[in-house]
Amino acid sequence: MTKKGILEIIEQEDVEFIRLQFTDMFGNLKNVAVTAGQLERVLENKHVFECSALFDGLLPCEDDMYLYPDPETFVFLPWRPQQGKVARLLCDVYKEDGTPCALNPRTILKRVLAEAKMKGYEFFVDPECEFFLFHTDDNGIPTTLSHEKAGYMDVGPIDLGENARRDMVLTLEEMGFEIESSHHEKAPAQHEIDFREGPALTIADSIVTFRSAVRSIAKRFGLHATFMPKPKKGVAGSGMHMKISVYKDGRNIFNSDSKDACDEAKWFMGGIMEHAGALCAITNPLVNSYKRLHSGFEAPEDITWAKKNKNTLIRLHERRGEETKIELRFPDAAANPYLAIAACVVAGLEGIEKQISPGEMAGVSNEVPKQLPGTLWEALQYFEKDSLLEQTLGQEFVSIYHRAKLAEWNEYMEAVSEWEVEKYLYKI
Repeated sequence: MTKKGILEIIEQEDVEFIRLQFTDMFGNLKNVAVTAGQLERVLENKHVFECSALFDGLLPCEDDMYLYPDPETFVFLPWRPQQGKVARLLCDVYKEDGTPCALNPRTILKRVLAEAKMKGYEFFVDPECEFFLFHTDDNGIPTTLSHEKAGYMDVGPIDLGENARRDMVLTLEEMGFEIESSHHEKAPAQHEIDFREGPALTIADSIVTFRSAVRSIAKRFGLHATFMPKPKKGVAGSGMHMKISVYKDGRNIFNSDSKDACDEAKWFMGGIMEHAGALCAITNPLVNSYKRLHSGFEAPEDITWAKKNKNTLIRLHERRGEETKIELRFPDAAANPYLAIAACVVAGLEGIEKQISPGEMAGVSNEVPKQLPGTLWEALQYFEKDSLLEQTLGQEFVSIYHRAKLAEWNEYMEAVSEWEVEKYLYKI
């Protein structure tokens, strides 16, 4: 899509508002709306915004920042009015001197992918996005209540969310997604919608759009869609498994038909496993994330790999030659997709470059495997000391992110939970 093409569509389709969107460092979607009359100026990269929105108020910011819309991300928002339509553009963030803002998550991923491409590598990602659909109360406030009892791949009328999920799929297809499948997941009120793999940056953009669309359509049905990793105890949590394939010179280097390719797949896994503790601070960024990881229900706890075991950190899908992929089973959808993909790419590439062995498959070795961090606090200890992630994200980014997440952990530690009151109040 060209800038001229966008302006023509805006005029032809009666578009009144355009949302200029970006994420803060934690993956929260932000936007500013402009009218159609301002779009030509916006497309010339002249829109100034308050940069504290990028850092959630954590960094004093006196300089102006500019939004640079990416024309390739132009799309209508189908859930908005069809008279006086609303469209959106995802944006990069630039500084006043015309250089990219190094703290912008989308910029970080673009830089990582550009550096990888200089080495000949291209990355394709296939995400699996899980979420819950819960009722809201009389005031529209989200709850964790659901009337349904459906399980894995159940159908209506047991699956009470199938109509909402159907509308989500149709809306996403209208926005240009190629939806491969959708189904009810294992826990009551839990769902999954899978879209086709694509280039890493495109998929990161798509995940941001996906979360926004799912929430918006759920609201139409009086429901609240949440990507919280573990909203209820005793049932499966929601992950965001990512299947990754890596191409070099037009060839999938993980192709299991070749011995060398198989080695490269193992080295890539070795790099991920080497940095797994630190990666969790990015891929599993909430206090709640670790209640999913350490509660069973096919969520990984050990830093292991396998070809079939669903409780391992990584699965190697050796099938159909060129379709061989590595599946990362630890990330969840609370992660900023730009950062999660960027961090996993650099860790995997380091594994290839240093030929880091992932060790034997789970169940083959008698060695006790290392475990993933048990809490966000533990993950932050690894994160703060990981030189590769500091080099990838930048020292300033790591400092701000670490400080914010540590404050989140401390806030959690100060809170008194209902469990504590029920456990101790009457007998202590």
